[in-house]
Amino acid sequence: MLPEIPILRLGKVYQSLDLQDVKAVATGEPVAKVSFANDGLVKSDLRRMDEARDVLRKVPCQELLDITTRAGEIFLNDTLPLGADGSTQSPDDYLAQLAATSGLPHTLIRMNMQRLGNIFGQVGTILQGLTRGLDLSVLDKGYGEQMGVPVSFNAVTNCLGVIMPSNSPAVNALWIPSIAMKIPVVIKPGREEPWTPWRVIQSFIKAGCPPEAFSYYPTSHEGSGAIIRRAGRVMLFGDDSTVAQHANDPRIEVHGSGRSKILIGEDKIENWRDYLDVLVESVSANSGRSCINTSTIVVPKYADEIAKAVAEALVDMRPLATDDPAAKLSGFANPKFAEWISEAIDGDLESGGAIDVSATIRPDERYQTRDGMHYLLPTITRCKSFEDPLANKEYLFPFASVVELDQASMLDQIGPSLVVTAITEDQDWITRLLECPDIDRLNVGPHPTNRVQWNQPHEGNLFEFLYRRRAIQVAV
Repeated sequence: MLPEIPILRLGKVYQSLDLQDVKAVATGEPVAKVSFANDGLVKSDLRRMDEARDVLRKVPCQELLDITTRAGEIFLNDTLPLGADGSTQSPDDYLAQLAATSGLPHTLIRMNMQRLGNIFGQVGTILQGLTRGLDLSVLDKGYGEQMGVPVSFNAVTNCLGVIMPSNSPAVNALWIPSIAMKIPVVIKPGREEPWTPWRVIQSFIKAGCPPEAFSYYPTSHEGSGAIIRRAGRVMLFGDDSTVAQHANDPRIEVHGSGRSKILIGEDKIENWRDYLDVLVESVSANSGRSCINTSTIVVPKYADEIAKAVAEALVDMRPLATDDPAAKLSGFANPKFAEWISEAIDGDLESGGAIDVSATIRPDERYQTRDGMHYLLPTITRCKSFEDPLANKEYLFPFASVVELDQASMLDQIGPSLVVTAITEDQDWITRLLECPDIDRLNVGPHPTNRVQWNQPHEGNLFEFLYRRRAIQVAV
């Protein structure tokens, strides 16, 4: 019997008459059923979020941090409730169910699971980075002191709406700190990935967090729209066309393409082979599915040699059985999406400004199938300039372009970039990099773009998104 994942309405289980299948990518067979929430139910519950906020506000921040740490151990190790029918989910069940519906191999699921488990335990450090060392008791009382200066912060919302993607379970790390900041979450899970946010929520509840802090709505486009329009703050994941509609709305923190890059300076380019491992990891880690994966490598010379070397290093990254310990390449939950991406790349290559270097090395076509799954093999292109349409593209597989450009012109042409790794010791150029408005997160030195320090926010500052500082004087 298939598990039936319910709706959570301020922590209370609710079963809908509208049950929809979550299907295995390879076979098309149902793996679970989810209760589907209509937009009217979502709107009704959003009017009650003050109740959830009031419950969470009464719990001291330190207690919430302790709960979060316990939740991480539970997430990694415990069997948790899954369906309203009494079904449960062990860690091995979670791995198998997520692999079946997402296309992720077991190796990457375990990696992402461990990463998420670690995040729970690091939330205290994360909040120190987000708040710049604020004593969190200030959030309990509403005011206090920081470095001898009176400070006060008030929440600007009674909940955080989160419109989740299906591409990578680790993105749930971005909303987890909200609980320790006393802000309830309203989560719309990705269609192919209801598993991870549900398991995170159940881990929090088992650890002692008030259930009212969690609302969970598998829902339609209309239901997502209700959350986007009515929640005081929203974390929105989506493609460029989706997030562009909301880019100028201060209530919405958009998470789209990162277009992260590696720049090698003139002072280091002669030693580019020393950094090949950094380039390869940055492009291919997590099967290239993250916005912090490198999508463009910019160098002042040796672009042809670098493109070939990266392509050769990735040529053995191929489709394997999902439970193969060596599997590193993810399949696509939607086979039409894989076909569309491959056709889009080929269409851009026909413009004549770029070369698919990987195609000259690998023995097979980019688009592959195995065991009913659909894959795209790693693709490295060599672009003549940033005017080429592929020079600044990002796709959900190991894809990157290599562009040759003199160092003096790089920062004027790279465009908005979530993460930039600049391999250089040129202090004048480092000063320019530090002042570049197009860079959200800067790594100076050979740091892979996919490795982040969680106390250094790289996709907006969640504390500043949820709280506002106000001036205060309190009579003694």
